Amino acid sequence: MHASLPIPALVASHAGIWRADAQGISGAISRNEAVRRLADTPHLLLNAPQLAARLGLAEASGMDLLELWAFVQPARFLVPSAGGLAEALGVEAPGHGGAEAAFLQQAAARLLEQAGTRDWWAKAGAADSLDRLHRKGWLWADALGERVGGGRAPSLFEALPEWTDAPPRPAPTLMRFGETEVLQTLSGLAGSRREPREGQKAFAVAALTAFQPRESRDGPNLVVAEAGTGIGKTLGYLAPASLYAVETGGAVWLSTFTRALQRQLKAEAARSLPALVQAGLVVVRKGRENYLCLLNLEDALQGAFAGRPAIFAELAARWARFSADGDMVGGDLPGWLPGLFRRGSALPALTDRRGECIRAACPHFRRCFIERSVREGAKASLVIANHALVMANAVRARAEGQGMGRIVFDEGHHLHAAADSAFSIALTGGEAIELRRWLLGPDRPSRGAGLRRGLAALLMDVTSYDGPGGTALEEVLDAATLLPSAEWLSRVGAGEPEGPIEGLVAAIRTHVLTHAADEERGFSLETAVTALPPGLPEAADAASAALSRMARAMLTLKSRLLEIAEERPEWLDQPGIARLGAAAEGLQLRLDQLGAWQRLLARLGGEAEADFVDWFALVRAEGREIDCGILRHWLDPLKPLAGAVLTPAQGVLVTSATLGEPPEAAAGAAHLAVQPHVFRVKSPFDYARQARVWIATDVDRRDMASLAHAYATLIEAAGGGTLGLFTAIARLRAVHARLTDRMARAGLPLFAQHVDAVDTGTLVDLFRADPKATLFGTDALRDGVDVPGDSLRLLLFEGVPWSRPTILHSARRAALGGSAYEDMLVKHRLAQAFGRLIRSSQDRGGFVLLGPSVPSRLLGAFPPDVPVRRAPLAEVAAELSAFLAPRDCAVGEPPLGQVDIRGAAADP
Repeated sequence: MHASLPIPALVASHAGIWRADAQGISGAISRNEAVRRLADTPHLLLNAPQLAARLGLAEASGMDLLELWAFVQPARFLVPSAGGLAEALGVEAPGHGGAEAAFLQQAAARLLEQAGTRDWWAKAGAADSLDRLHRKGWLWADALGERVGGGRAPSLFEALPEWTDAPPRPAPTLMRFGETEVLQTLSGLAGSRREPREGQKAFAVAALTAFQPRESRDGPNLVVAEAGTGIGKTLGYLAPASLYAVETGGAVWLSTFTRALQRQLKAEAARSLPALVQAGLVVVRKGRENYLCLLNLEDALQGAFAGRPAIFAELAARWARFSADGDMVGGDLPGWLPGLFRRGSALPALTDRRGECIRAACPHFRRCFIERSVREGAKASLVIANHALVMANAVRARAEGQGMGRIVFDEGHHLHAAADSAFSIALTGGEAIELRRWLLGPDRPSRGAGLRRGLAALLMDVTSYDGPGGTALEEVLDAATLLPSAEWLSRVGAGEPEGPIEGLVAAIRTHVLTHAADEERGFSLETAVTALPPGLPEAADAASAALSRMARAMLTLKSRLLEIAEERPEWLDQPGIARLGAAAEGLQLRLDQLGAWQRLLARLGGEAEADFVDWFALVRAEGREIDCGILRHWLDPLKPLAGAVLTPAQGVLVTSATLGEPPEAAAGAAHLAVQPHVFRVKSPFDYARQARVWIATDVDRRDMASLAHAYATLIEAAGGGTLGLFTAIARLRAVHARLTDRMARAGLPLFAQHVDAVDTGTLVDLFRADPKATLFGTDALRDGVDVPGDSLRLLLFEGVPWSRPTILHSARRAALGGSAYEDMLVKHRLAQAFGRLIRSSQDRGGFVLLGPSVPSRLLGAFPPDVPVRRAPLAEVAAELSAFLAPRDCAVGEPPLGQVDIRGAAADP
């Protein structure tokens, strides 16, 4: 790559700042000079928010190559680094410092050159999009305008294909399968890539039970399978699932907890089941809030967005034209793109997060990504989804008389957390305003956008032609004004609430602030629902009366809509009937929500219910209040999961590498009337050879200097390749601040959640791409990282991951076993974290826990054959370095096999 764009370029890292001038001559400069140069002249940048953070600026303006990539190569993956850009362009990776700055000039020239070729694959719509971007002041517009030819293409809203309806899926054929059939299927899936392993074969045979005819009318064929890392669970359950789907015509839902596993499942299906994938019978389904809303995008393009968010909307439109499915969260929209525009605040406004969808009343309904996803899912043989969507859909499908007959829950250890969220209730200001927006539309409509939102837009036929229906709708909309509106949080904070719901929230906030202990300033606060102060019961009664009024009005409207749909008057066409059906369904969902809220309010004046834990909460993030109200969770959320999801199914497989003891408890088997089929198989990895566990006994995590020194020492001993996990964001940031310069001088890149202006998925991509890198994170990285190979060779934990003593956790601990319950949770977290370390038979890695107070009873979390040793930090670092050294360089093995402390008689 020789040609360079004659525009200066600027790069900054913790090791220094470098600039290349317009002629490509580069050199190091000071921070003050960089800030001055940046203010004077537009520079080529790579990830402007990250550059700004490293210069100590609120924001940095320039010609970001990531934005150029999003225009020229929409919907294509890119690791947002110089190395990632070089790999994507097919050129040699640049060096660091001045060489990287000069590389940006060459990379920009290459991308502009691609946009100027006659056979540029993404030419459609480029000229129109560029015209709009030029008017909005996009800095790349002039350079692209010289190369992108004219010509017009259909608008995005015309170019997207329309979806079609399909007849209902017939009932699956009742069939029984044999072991030979599933093993033949497994062998076919593996193909020439690899021979199925014995553990994988046994797993596939065990999983087959979930796809046989149901054994009992009282519940599903439940298979609980704990299969260690490396068994090959994915192909192990794809074999019986695909066999069942192809032979019976039935559908199987493959449910995961993390987006990373969804992507892996999709990729594995493409390799192993190409015929099903090409026929469109393997589909990824997500919740509505993940997808681009075309009506929201149209509003944004027509002026609802201004400034930088308006440019994001244009780039999102470019992406939407080429996107496979319109998934903005974990799909083919680059995860780093929203973060380039004011920390991604524009992205939620382009999705259906507020539940304002007007379904068939939308002018883009026939091209809607969300509706297409729903219909493709209905036709699919294998539906890849997440636990939350499966739980929500199982309840709705049961109500509609359809079933989710066969379900595979991978990452089954997360069923408890997913059910905890899915079956909880929250009567808060934030939840109430979402209901208001569904009924009335946006609080602040822009340029008429609000006229196309809310229940009135969905029921425009009814308001025009049906008197009783119009009256019922007006009563609903009038009652909706009692719900919180824009700026409710400010009014509540100022003690000036408007309306009964805001009044309740204000009373709760005062009570929480009066009685909650703020042990970690800036974090959420909570109090038990006891000893209510004067005024709070009265506020609850007023709120309950308002909700009752709203429920009566909504029930009347729903009944009238169903009557109209049954009467089919002349003025109502088929799309109108569809709109009435969507409105009636939405009203029923909100009636269920109102009923739950009313029951929660009734509890304030009575006794606690044994199955539930209730509390008042003031929710804060980054020290800022974001919500307030009453929360209710099930004491055991697997109980409603068993009733709503598992019992109606024909067969369910729950699997994970770490389900706990006993494994069937993680699947909610105690709440079923059938006995589970339990299967267990160990990991095939040689942990005695591949892994070591150390406990550094002389590190105090309360001493930030000591903690930072320990992290630095161990990262340097491993030469990077470190995943550092923290139980508190404050400690993560404190350690990161102390290590940035030191790691930069050592040539060991350091990335961090809650610090870097990059989304978590992109941070993992950056970490995976550089074997010398280190990534700091919290709980999300304990489970959601799959980094096989040399890029992850040290997993470093700041200490025992004890649970925070919340009201909910304390109630569960008291009811479910006390300290034994807490030990179970901690061992599970440690096991999950350790599971990130060894992902293939070639991996080697060390796991280090910091601190002297690690009870021996918790060390059963690790595989029994991995050596565990307590030692001072200096010894741990020396042994770690020797263990990770290349085998032909290391002098023997560290003397760890001689000492395994799990047999210690007493805990420290």
